[in-house]
Amino acid sequence: MQMRVLGKSGLTVSALGLGCMRMSFGDTPTDKQEMINLIHAAVDRGVTFFDTAEVYGPFTNEELVGEALEPFKGKVVVATKFGFKHDPVTGPHPTVGLDSRPEQIKRVAEASLKRLRVEAIDLFYQHRPDPNVPMEDVAGAVQDLIREGKVKHFGLSEASAEQIRRAHAVQPVTALQSEYSIWWRAIEENGVLATCEELGIGLVPYSPLGRGYLTGKIDENTTFAPNDIRSRNPRFTREAIRANRVVVELLERIGAEKGATPAQIALAWLLAQKPWIAPIPGSRKLERLEENLGALNVHLTAEDLRAIDYAMAQITVVGDRY
Repeated sequence: MQMRVLGKSGLTVSALGLGCMRMSFGDTPTDKQEMINLIHAAVDRGVTFFDTAEVYGPFTNEELVGEALEPFKGKVVVATKFGFKHDPVTGPHPTVGLDSRPEQIKRVAEASLKRLRVEAIDLFYQHRPDPNVPMEDVAGAVQDLIREGKVKHFGLSEASAEQIRRAHAVQPVTALQSEYSIWWRAIEENGVLATCEELGIGLVPYSPLGRGYLTGKIDENTTFAPNDIRSRNPRFTREAIRANRVVVELLERIGAEKGATPAQIALAWLLAQKPWIAPIPGSRKLERLEENLGALNVHLTAEDLRAIDYAMAQITVVGDRY
């Protein structure tokens, strides 16, 4: 397994991690033991970086990841997230809003530690910036947890360049999680990627395969369950799926030259952008996990990357990401 260091932090992770959200949250019920077996298979293949969050489930995903990875304590890096509000009447639910007050962050940390069955959270992200809580207060709360030995590294997710700088000035940010892929490259234009490079912050792209679209296995006849985020996503209308097929065709052409699948080309493209990028594609099937890991053996030259950039510049992707 190739390893990468997330920025200046010294946090070393496998070049490809594993996003665990859909193992117990979202569109299709899964068998818990099958998912535990899949996580173990990932460890067997060298994956050391696993991503979950309090709100996935809610809570059940952390419990799954905690149980699955307990035998590998100290040998893997587990990232989780705080930042959503919980309604005491209807029960924990992400849709009731954001809550990154310091007292809430500390409550979440205590609960996540128990569910993950660890003494310290390896990487603790703010899931989304909270407009009601200054970034300095968020960073200060996580700094307290780091001093107490309950958290090892501080992360942000979907933060702006300014928010990253403000947080980093209080407590160094180890990693930024953000959507980033061959067809969603906003962080190249809004200063976020440049800020990460300047400050020595690692980047952890989620949805690196465009929520499955860049695998080439989705067409206009694909249907999505009502609780699948793609069922209400502008990029997954029939019209958008048909219009964006040109992106998949590009990946297929390059894949044919490299002996790789479209998904492997999409991941290889991300890995080639910066040495401090560690994508976290999600998977619930062993064959998909193995296909994704195969991207580590795909080498894209500088000429390949220029050709991809040129081709993508001629393509207008249809539909926003949310």
